[in-house]
Amino acid sequence: MSHSTATPIDRLSALLERFRVRAHLFHEGPLCGVSSFAAEPGRGFLHVLRRGDMVVTHRRHAGPPRRLEVREPSLLFYPRPLAHEFHNAPSDGADFICASVHFDGGSSHPLARALPPLVCLPLHQVEGLAQSLALLFSEAERVRCGHRPLADRLFEVVLLQLLRWLLDHPSEGGVSAGLLTGLADPGLARALTALHEKPGEPWSLASMARQAGMSRSAFATRFKSIVGEPPASYLAHWRVMIAQAQLRNGRSVKTVADELGYANASALSRAFTQRVGVSPRAWLERATAHQLPQHS
Repeated sequence: MSHSTATPIDRLSALLERFRVRAHLFHEGPLCGVSSFAAEPGRGFLHVLRRGDMVVTHRRHAGPPRRLEVREPSLLFYPRPLAHEFHNAPSDGADFICASVHFDGGSSHPLARALPPLVCLPLHQVEGLAQSLALLFSEAERVRCGHRPLADRLFEVVLLQLLRWLLDHPSEGGVSAGLLTGLADPGLARALTALHEKPGEPWSLASMARQAGMSRSAFATRFKSIVGEPPASYLAHWRVMIAQAQLRNGRSVKTVADELGYANASALSRAFTQRVGVSPRAWLERATAHQLPQHS
């Protein structure tokens, strides 16, 4: 029997345990006139409009439409830094709420890379949001003990519900070929989740294909078509992203190499340099000097 018909799997936990996503409430209530949100390294935004309508504008050639009319309660998610402005948002009541979103590793976070520059969805379209949003607005509207950290956690729940929805509706969310479209495919999702959970295993094309319940040739073709790169290339990139996160946390190249299944530190250094363009040591020095955001 094909793996794709077996028990459902958790496609997100392995990703989010290694590369966390945090949300921080910074605004609730009315917005008057024009509200500008600047692009800052490592920071995205999640806005929830619960009532009314407004116009959103972006700079030319930024990716999203230059002018977007939002005419119903909606969620607007910017996973990567992107300047935007709200015009004539509701100017009374507490029906507008905003959070900054911080991905571990900034724009190199695997989910931040896989998402479109803007996800704009009517609230009714995302199943399960109503209860979370009711709690979120309730916490944001009243100052109570611990209300801000609780509101942050509730925003993260909303974000997780959105990511779940995007996994099941990638085309409706504007997701193009990449990690999320791969996780949306039942067979490929099993292989990808196995790679995410056990990156140090001695993976071969055959062992990845077995996880997906496919032949090697069918798996390789389907993976390249849906994810956008060959399986071995994806695995190499996943290992390098983990190595970057571990190096930022003070781990040695040798320790990381052992955990990721490389024969020695030199093998990891070669793979790292091939993907990144510089050695792990040079990359870490540069990252430290420029304070690449991990926990913004």
